[in-house]
Amino acid sequence: MSKKRLFLIDGNAFCYRAYYAIRSLSNSKGQPTNAVYGFVTMLNKIIKDESPDYLCIAFDTKAPTFRHKRLETYKITRKPMPDDLSAQMPIIKDIVRAYGIPMFEKEGYEADDIIATISKRAAAKSVDTSIMTGDKDILQLVGPHIVVCNTHKEGLVYDEAKVKERYGVGPENIVDLMALMGDQSDNYKGVPGIGEVAASELVKEFGSIDNLYKNLKKVKREGWRKILEKHEEDARQSRELAILDADVPIEFSLEKLLYGNPDTERLTELFRELEFKSLLMDVMHEDEWVADYKTIFTKDEFKKFLSALKKEKETALDFETTSSNPIEARLVGVSFCWKEKEAHYIPLENKSADTLDRDYVLRELKDFFEDEKVRKIGQNIKYEKLVLLNYGIDLKGIAFDTMVASYLLNPSKLNHSLGDIAIEYLGHKMTPISDLIGKGKKAITMDEVEVERVSRYCCEDSDVTFRLKNILEKRLSEQELDELFYEIEIPLIDVLSAMELKGVALDVGLLGKMSSEMDKTLNSRVSDIYKISGFEFNINSPKQLSEILFEKLGLPVIKRTKTGISTDEEVLRKLAAEHTLPAAILEYRELAKLKSTYIDNLPKLLSPKTERLHTSFNQTITATGRLSSSQPNLQNIPIKREMGKRIRQAFIPESDEYILLSSDYSQIELRILAHLSGDKRLIDAFKKDLDIHIFTASLVNDIPEEKVTPEMRMQAKTVNFGIVYGMSAYGLSRSLKIDPAKAQEFIDAYFERYPDVKLYMEDTIEEARGAGYVTTLMKRKRFIPDIRSENIRLRQFAERTAINTPIQGSAADIIKVAMIDIYNELGKKTLKSSMILQVHDELVFEVLKTELKKVKKIVKEKMENVVELKVPIKTNISVGNNWLDLKELG
Repeated sequence: MSKKRLFLIDGNAFCYRAYYAIRSLSNSKGQPTNAVYGFVTMLNKIIKDESPDYLCIAFDTKAPTFRHKRLETYKITRKPMPDDLSAQMPIIKDIVRAYGIPMFEKEGYEADDIIATISKRAAAKSVDTSIMTGDKDILQLVGPHIVVCNTHKEGLVYDEAKVKERYGVGPENIVDLMALMGDQSDNYKGVPGIGEVAASELVKEFGSIDNLYKNLKKVKREGWRKILEKHEEDARQSRELAILDADVPIEFSLEKLLYGNPDTERLTELFRELEFKSLLMDVMHEDEWVADYKTIFTKDEFKKFLSALKKEKETALDFETTSSNPIEARLVGVSFCWKEKEAHYIPLENKSADTLDRDYVLRELKDFFEDEKVRKIGQNIKYEKLVLLNYGIDLKGIAFDTMVASYLLNPSKLNHSLGDIAIEYLGHKMTPISDLIGKGKKAITMDEVEVERVSRYCCEDSDVTFRLKNILEKRLSEQELDELFYEIEIPLIDVLSAMELKGVALDVGLLGKMSSEMDKTLNSRVSDIYKISGFEFNINSPKQLSEILFEKLGLPVIKRTKTGISTDEEVLRKLAAEHTLPAAILEYRELAKLKSTYIDNLPKLLSPKTERLHTSFNQTITATGRLSSSQPNLQNIPIKREMGKRIRQAFIPESDEYILLSSDYSQIELRILAHLSGDKRLIDAFKKDLDIHIFTASLVNDIPEEKVTPEMRMQAKTVNFGIVYGMSAYGLSRSLKIDPAKAQEFIDAYFERYPDVKLYMEDTIEEARGAGYVTTLMKRKRFIPDIRSENIRLRQFAERTAINTPIQGSAADIIKVAMIDIYNELGKKTLKSSMILQVHDELVFEVLKTELKKVKKIVKEKMENVVELKVPIKTNISVGNNWLDLKELG
């Protein structure tokens, strides 16, 4: 029979280690959770790896201990616990209670004393005890049944032999060692001038402090002898302070330390509130998902279902298809849920079963889908909308999207998948799609999966979506996000669907020509690189490049990774000051990426059905509220490079009857800054329609506007936009390639001329620190937990985020409302022109030439009158036969 083992955890040591190991983590409410997550992760590792029979945790209290009475300055040099760690301590203790792990703390004593008391009593009963801590003084407890596991260095376990190997003395002499060398963290000094090596030597020779002082004359070194004599009282006091009290008056029995009965319901509740997805999944049991799901195979069953469906005013729906690309997808089946725990699935295509005819089912469902009065609920319902548009059905009455709702509640969260949201709000583990179709190259399509399995999967999706809607709807209202959700984000789904379905035409011939040109350019760059380096090597191999840069050329190593010396962009930019090769490599990489990502890839992304490019516009990605695009990412086309600009030349109208129209907001973020700050000078400049960068340059340089040089304007432009992003003097100095002190002068001069901008920024940071979040003009929220961080780097980044988000987020809100208004107006006037692209502050339209005058009027009016600011909103409208060669339209 194996011996039972006790694990004793120093709770405070665990908390500090967790806090500093994970420096930035919070939930959607802005509540810091880094220490909690780290603590639980370490606790779980002990439970999983060690399977302890007995387990308990000791914590310090805030009250003074008996050691403070002996030494007034005891621990006085220790910094107070960081506020964001202190706030997490009650949660950590709640979790420990939920695990069913006994906790001990006693006023007047430290956690170390409690650990000494419990470990000594357990050892007396021959129970093997492992103490988890980073404190040296605990090593005095090591003995035949007690070891210390160092929390600072994984795998380091101190038994008697290890203590002697490390410190030169046994556990019984650790207090003598501490008496001489002192403990800086606890602020008892020991004997000044006697460090660890000297202390170890003296204790080895004399055996104890008492014996040392009895034989002080035998100390060979005169210097040691003198300071030992002078500081005898300090040494004896330090020894007293180092001795752990193994007789703390606490009640416990080994039976009460038995581990194995966690409260999983409470842990689930806590982890859900903290938004610990992975921990939640670990602790959750396979829940009893009680549900009644029906599969419809016959016309009679379908007619009965349709009759019931038509009585409902609200339903969740989910589609199964053959592709994640809605433009190319075939509809395999549909599910509907209008009551929790009940759902219906209609298979429309399956290779191993007979199904109802797809055309028949869609024909019968068309009126329902297009009925605006019936509220439709979905998860990423834009996908369902696009799939139906392929079949000539326009899904109307879109009322709720759980993905968008989750995003608004926590825009910084990376994943808003249905599975993630279900775990977070319902505590339910959903069936992953890979269970049905597999992964990677061996993956099959949904029409190849057994019907009943697809049915349960699809019904679960619509059921979960329906249940989530009821929860998320309340959360949106509580956070005052319902107006933003229902008046902007939900109507935007129709707009984005239409844009994605329409797509944009490409000049494939031009891209082919550009590809050939780029091949020649890249070959030329390769030759240049070989000449500069003096060697031929594989430029795309980090290993070979590393050898050339650091071994052959002897450049300094900037950064290392697990695989070796780094040659990433940041490293190469720093090395460019040392040698011309890094800059040449950077240019080569940029051109190669441009070719592979856009020039060669865009033609491959054309739809075989439409021969147009259908990019996806993402509503739930950026933390600021801006839209992003993928397949391809149009916002990343580097238009500052000539070849990047030419890529835009490949975006063309569908025929000679059409023309492209671009409408770009003019300095919208600076106009929003003027509005939010109320700065009189800034407002006046925009009202007078001045060139804001020339105006700023004249103010900062204290010269008339007519004397502002192009370089001065460029610097002022960098400062203007840098201020919006909370740029520091260091950041500005790098952008302008000037001295940081000079950059600080620019910033100081800017704030001197625009004092209300400075006040706005300071007020915004303070408001964010108090509330934990910032808001946009249209009440979009972004939580910024690091605004209260003790870590200066994290806090400064959070402050920059707090300054920028209301500005950038308001710009995002404004263009979204403009898109909705323009889309509705084009539809109302039944025009053939379409909005096809949105990139940053720009909208692009494919306009029938005969409608140009009407479209220009609609676009200008809607974009410039979205919201009333203290300054005018202005757009620049231009037209042309491709996206590059546009001429301003007067």
